[in-house]
Amino acid sequence: MKQFSPIPLSACEIAKWAFTTRRVDRSDVHGLSAQMSNAKAGDLILCEIVEIGHHKKIQLAERRVSTSYPGDFVVLCLGDRYAPDQFLASAVVEDDLIDLVAGGGVAGRVDAAHIRMEDPTRLKPLGLLIDAKDRVINIADYALPQLPANDRVTVIGVFGASMNSGKTTAASSLGHGLTRAGYSVSGIKATGTGAFGDFNSFEDAGASALDFTDVGMATTYRMPLEKIETGFDTLVATAASRGAEVVVVEIADGVFQQETRAILRSSRIRDRLDGILFAAPDALSALGAVTVLKRVGLSPFAISGKVSCSPLASAEALEVTGCPILSREDLWSSAMIAQHVAPLMRHEPENVAACPPSPDWPHGIASPMRSSWYQAASFKRLH
Repeated sequence: MKQFSPIPLSACEIAKWAFTTRRVDRSDVHGLSAQMSNAKAGDLILCEIVEIGHHKKIQLAERRVSTSYPGDFVVLCLGDRYAPDQFLASAVVEDDLIDLVAGGGVAGRVDAAHIRMEDPTRLKPLGLLIDAKDRVINIADYALPQLPANDRVTVIGVFGASMNSGKTTAASSLGHGLTRAGYSVSGIKATGTGAFGDFNSFEDAGASALDFTDVGMATTYRMPLEKIETGFDTLVATAASRGAEVVVVEIADGVFQQETRAILRSSRIRDRLDGILFAAPDALSALGAVTVLKRVGLSPFAISGKVSCSPLASAEALEVTGCPILSREDLWSSAMIAQHVAPLMRHEPENVAACPPSPDWPHGIASPMRSSWYQAASFKRLH
């Protein structure tokens, strides 16, 4: 492969490495390839920031944001993106300039944008990173070891009506509530675009975190369903091997996004879920959620998201769906966990029986997680 000179290693050493590259061993980088026409999703690409647009900061591998300046060198992943509120983008390098399509570190070509979006930040591609054997480095090279599906850990899926419907808040709040109730919890972002917001949100809530970048995908848009399923199996099994008793899995975007639709229609992911929490922005979306899920033989155990922020909207949603409407504060509560989530559990974890009464359970009464009601609760399964 043809290599650039004199840019190669010096530029990579001073570059800002994005969140999507966080698993990469930087010592493996031995040069750059100028042959970018055959680049594929997940390939690492060194760019120079030419013009600041919508994304004014880069999320770094160290999980902090860095203000961007023209002239900065950045190491990103080539990737597709599906974001109705932002950009639709493709993982291609066709021109002298490409676009920063996601602040977590995804570059490509913007094909369409929401009308309110600024122009994307523009990048000059300098080359694909290559290793000592002149092979292009891809984040898939650093994926977690593939593991078979784990059937013992409880898995709760969090879906939403759309972007910005409150999925992340619902998922992390559920994780926090489960942690307070005495469970060992892991939060997983199974689909979406690489970024540390959801990852950090799980950890802030007390749950260990993993996401699809850990299984070698910068984004899951346009990825084969089999690859997403295999990644999901590995993430859940890895979480279980690290001690998780309950795994909260967030699925990105809305139910009509192509990968999410495929997951709900027929997939190992759908079949593995022990319960679904749905995030909706309003009562109409909540009704739509119940309707759409019913068509594929599923139903949520509760609805959360932005609709739960309004007492009036919550009352409307409850009336038209018959589903419990749970705010983030509700999801923090051990009492609510006992009522709505405990019956979904595959097994009663030992540490729940040993945990002290929850501070949000009144009058010091032992949490219902440890009561005969809990131990006798039947498993409510989706399938």
